[in-house]
Amino acid sequence: MRFLSFLMFCAALLAALAARAETVPVSQTQINLSFAPVVREAAPAVVNIYAQRIVARRSSPFADDPFFGDLFRNFGQVTPRVQNSLGSGVILSEAGIVVSNFHVVGNATEIRVVLNDRREYDADIMLTDEESDLAVLKLRDARDLPVLNFADSDAVEVGELVLAIGNPFGVGQTVSSGIISGLARSGIAVGSGRGYFIQTDAPINPGNSGGALVDMQGRLVGVNTAIISRSGASHGIGFAIPANLVAQVVAQAREGRARFQRPWAGVTAQAVDASLAEAFDQPIPEGVILLDMHPDSPFAQSGLLRGDVVLSVDGAPVNSGPEMMFRLAARGLGAEADLTFRRDNAVEEARIALIAPPDTPDRAERRITQASALRGLTVLRINPAVSAEYNLAPDLEGILVTGLRDIAARTGLREGDILLAINGITVTSTDDVVTLAADRARSWQIEVLRDGRHLTLRFRV
Repeated sequence: MRFLSFLMFCAALLAALAARAETVPVSQTQINLSFAPVVREAAPAVVNIYAQRIVARRSSPFADDPFFGDLFRNFGQVTPRVQNSLGSGVILSEAGIVVSNFHVVGNATEIRVVLNDRREYDADIMLTDEESDLAVLKLRDARDLPVLNFADSDAVEVGELVLAIGNPFGVGQTVSSGIISGLARSGIAVGSGRGYFIQTDAPINPGNSGGALVDMQGRLVGVNTAIISRSGASHGIGFAIPANLVAQVVAQAREGRARFQRPWAGVTAQAVDASLAEAFDQPIPEGVILLDMHPDSPFAQSGLLRGDVVLSVDGAPVNSGPEMMFRLAARGLGAEADLTFRRDNAVEEARIALIAPPDTPDRAERRITQASALRGLTVLRINPAVSAEYNLAPDLEGILVTGLRDIAARTGLREGDILLAINGITVTSTDDVVTLAADRARSWQIEVLRDGRHLTLRFRV
């Protein structure tokens, strides 16, 4: 009996060996033998990226001083310096559309892309999104390139085998293997990204950024973005941007957008923890509670109220604000999303439209150019589009400081301040700021809201 079992095993082994050179692994037996067929299919579509950017630095003797560094931050001569970065990218179209990380190519003045077969191309930036740490490039005069197809990143499960392909430490294209070790990692900030990540233990090192995380069918599961490490080397905790979000970013780049635009929620949400679950009489902590809501929010238009707890988006559970926003962004502008939410003790459903934030009322941007203590100040009215652009609370109103040059840069104001009053007179519009800036007073008092705190700035001219 044992001899017969041994013969059957040998036959299966020989059959697998004969097939592995021709096909991508489709069984556990084949996977155990080799990842080579997957690598042969996926690796040609992963590229090395070399980027240069000009960085302006001030030569100041106070630069590292904890007190005087901020006081003299505009002191010293500005000297340009060339900064180089190394990373990876993934080809997503035969005509040369490549996706990488924002922290690799963002603000670059020169980008060179090298394919696995040593062909080289100059590249231009089509779209950037610092929040998701993604950038889309277009290779010049490229055609007939190898491409990776997208996997459904919502369908991946913890424990699935994956490969990370990139250019760690600039040694050349390298492949490392591992598994999906976590999903919905949204309570962390890694790299430039502040969103929702897939976690993997496939070794990722500097230079892997922007490379591909692929499944056993050679499809793109995610774009590698960062690691958690004290030493700078991989300790098996790496993060990738899910392919479903990457697909939406690339789609908007194809449409000609220079910046990725997310659907507007118009809400502030908080994860339901154990104490909130007890207060809401929920059996387990789940979902996100809606704290604040703009009256024009799609959530409000579909009948949701403050205090409702959103449990899922399109059937996928959501347990944090970033996870909910990821689900909406991955659906894309112009689509609709089905929500399941809890109100009191009842579970209800609603469908919301995924729209861009409305740029109404008019932002009425104004810049102070006349002789004044506020010359060089730029302000605008807060509306939903401004709130989304500057990451403000959805219910916030007022006049936002967006630019400080010339004399205004020395007043103590900061970009992001919300003007409340100038010299004791309440500010209600950008025209008010222009009028009040014409005051010839020697002593000035400006009241602002900064990071939720009410501050009063006083100075003389």
